[in-house]
Amino acid sequence: MAKIQFLQLPVPPPSYYAATGNVPLAAASLASCLESKEDPVLGLSPYVVSPEDTDSLGDRELIDRITKEGPDFLGLSLYLWNTERSLYIAKEVKKRNPETTILIGGPEVNEDNPYVLGEGGYDIAVSGEAEHSFRNLMRTLLSKSSLEGLDNVAYRKENGTLTSFGKQKAADFPLTDFPSPYTTGHLRVDPKRSTYLETVRGCKSQCTYCFYPKSSQNLRTLDIPETIKLISNLKEKGARELVFLDPTFNHRPGFENFLDAIAEVNSDGSMSMFAELRSEGVTPKLATKLRKAGFTRVELGLQSVNEETLKRVKRFGSPHKVAEVAKMLAGEGMELLLDLIIGLPGDKPDDVERGIHFFLEHGLGEWVQAFPLSVLPGTAMRRDAEKEGLSFMPTPPYRIIQTPTFSARDLTESLFFAEDLLERRLDEFPRPFLCAALQKKNDRFDLVLTTSRNPSNSEMNPIEETHSASLSGSRHHSIWFHTEDLSNDLSRILTLMKERITAEPFCTIDFVLPLVSVPKPQETERLVSLLETQRNSYLSRTLAHRGENLQHRLVFVFDGNHLELKNWRDGELNSTSYLIYERIPTNRIQKLNPSQEAFYLVEGEEIDGSDFDFLKEEMDPEAITFSSRKLEERWSVEVLGYGEL
Repeated sequence: MAKIQFLQLPVPPPSYYAATGNVPLAAASLASCLESKEDPVLGLSPYVVSPEDTDSLGDRELIDRITKEGPDFLGLSLYLWNTERSLYIAKEVKKRNPETTILIGGPEVNEDNPYVLGEGGYDIAVSGEAEHSFRNLMRTLLSKSSLEGLDNVAYRKENGTLTSFGKQKAADFPLTDFPSPYTTGHLRVDPKRSTYLETVRGCKSQCTYCFYPKSSQNLRTLDIPETIKLISNLKEKGARELVFLDPTFNHRPGFENFLDAIAEVNSDGSMSMFAELRSEGVTPKLATKLRKAGFTRVELGLQSVNEETLKRVKRFGSPHKVAEVAKMLAGEGMELLLDLIIGLPGDKPDDVERGIHFFLEHGLGEWVQAFPLSVLPGTAMRRDAEKEGLSFMPTPPYRIIQTPTFSARDLTESLFFAEDLLERRLDEFPRPFLCAALQKKNDRFDLVLTTSRNPSNSEMNPIEETHSASLSGSRHHSIWFHTEDLSNDLSRILTLMKERITAEPFCTIDFVLPLVSVPKPQETERLVSLLETQRNSYLSRTLAHRGENLQHRLVFVFDGNHLELKNWRDGELNSTSYLIYERIPTNRIQKLNPSQEAFYLVEGEEIDGSDFDFLKEEMDPEAITFSSRKLEERWSVEVLGYGEL
C-alpha cells in the first residue's frame, strides 16, 4: 500500500501565542477525495499532518519527521503565506528521500507564477480545483503510466525541466461528489480552533484582483439539507466557531432559507459564525436572520471609495450601500471587517484619504482594515499588470511597488496616513517571545558566552555554543546571548545568528541580548545589517516598508534600575530595527507612566488582578510582555485578541 502525506503549513502569526488560523481543509479534502465510497483510489493510504504539529514544529523537525516516515508521495498545499517554506521543505525532503514523489498545488500554482514554476524540489504541479484531476493523477502515478496530457498537470522531465501544464480544465463537479474531511476523519474538529467549511465554490463577481473568478464563475453549492447535516455533525463533534470560506456567502441561491435552516440547528446559540458578504441585497430582515443564525462577525469589502476604480477592477457596487449595510449589521451586534485596498489601478492617494474619512463619518472607523494591493497569481490583474503599469514584488506577498498614480513613497505614506486618521496601527506587530525556559521545550535557548556568568538560572535553557548549529527549534523560538562584553563577543554572536538562520530559515526567531552596558552604535548596526541581509521570505518582507522584520527580531533587554541603559533606551524609541524591553518586577507595575513610550518585560509568575487591569486599561497592550507563559498567553488571547476567528 503506497502512502501519501499531505502538508499544509500555517500563516506565520505575529506572536508566539497567536492563533495561526491553520485548518488544513484543502489538504484534508484531497485526502478524503481519494476515499470516496463509490469510486475510491485503491492502493493508496492518505494521511494529513495535523495542524497541532504544523503550528509548532520548526523547519528541521518537520523535515526530520517527513523523511523518517518516508511517504511514497508528499502533497503540499501552497498559499501566499507558506509557499516559500513549503518549497524549502520539499527541496530538503527530496535531498534526503529522492524516491519520494513531491506534488504541489493550491492558489500559488499557476501558469502565470514564474517564481513557483522556476523553483526545484518538487516533481509535479497541479493547478486549479484539484479533486477530480488529482484522483486521475494519482491513479496514473500508481499505474506508472505517462503523465503526458493530463489536465491541469505539469511534471518534471528526466532532464529536470518542468513541462507546460496540460489543458486547463475548470472544475464542474458537484460538491456532493466527495465526502467532507470532517466525516472521513482526515480533519478533526477542535473546539479551541475555528472550524472551516465550504458550502459554495465559484463566484459570480469578477473582481480583477481576486483569484476566485479563475476557479469558476458558476456557483456550485452544497444544498441546504446536506449543509445542515454537515453543520449538525460539526456541532456534535464540538465545533464552537464556524468560518464559511464561501467566496461570497450571500450569493448562494435560497440564501434566506439557508439562514433559517442554520438558525434552527444553532437555536441554542452554541456556535458563533463568520462569513464574507456583498452588501448588495442585504436587507434589515436578512441582517436579523444572520444574527439569529449565530453570525457574530462579518466581512464587507469596500476596497475603494472611488466608484470609477470599482468599475475598473470589476468590483462595482456603492460605497454608500456598504456603509448602510455595515451599520445595519453592527446594529444587530455583529463585529465587522471593512476592507480598503491601497494601490488599486485608477486610485490615487487622495482616494485612500477619502475612503478613511468616509468610514469615520459613518462611525465605522474601528472596523476598517486598510492594506496594500497584492498582485496575485491566477488573477486578471496579474494578467493585465504590464498594461496597467503595475510594478509588484515577484515573490510573496507580491505586494504592489508602484502604479501610474502611486509612487512607492505614496503607498507607504497612505498606509501611515490611514493609521493617523484611525489612531491605531493596521499592520501586525512583531511581538517577541521573551518567556522563561521550560524543561523539554525547544522554544528558548540560552547561550552563555561569558564563563564567569552563572548559567544555572531556572528561567534559562543553557546550551553549549558548539551545539548551537545543530539545534532543532520550534516554529517560533528565541535565542538569548548572555555576555558581559558585547564588543568582545559580537563576532561570535553574529556567526551564531547566521548559523541559526541558515539552519532554520523559515522559523520565527527572536535574537535576545540582555544588556549590562550601553551597546556602541556600530555594534547595533552590525547586528541589524546581518538581519537585513536575511530578508528572504514572505514573513520578513511583510513589514519591510516599516523597517521591521516579522521573521527575525532583534531584542535588547535591560534592568530598569540601570539608569544609563534607561537613558539610552529613551534615545532609541524611534528605532524600528530592534526592540528594547525594560525588565520590571510586578511590584513596580502601578508605578509605570502610561504616557512613557517604552516596552516592558514583566517578571514573575503571578500578578494581582488590579495590576493586570492597570496594564490592560492604562498601557499600550503591545508594549507589555511577560516572562510567565501563563500570563503571556492570557494577555495574547484576552487583551490582544490573538485567539481564533
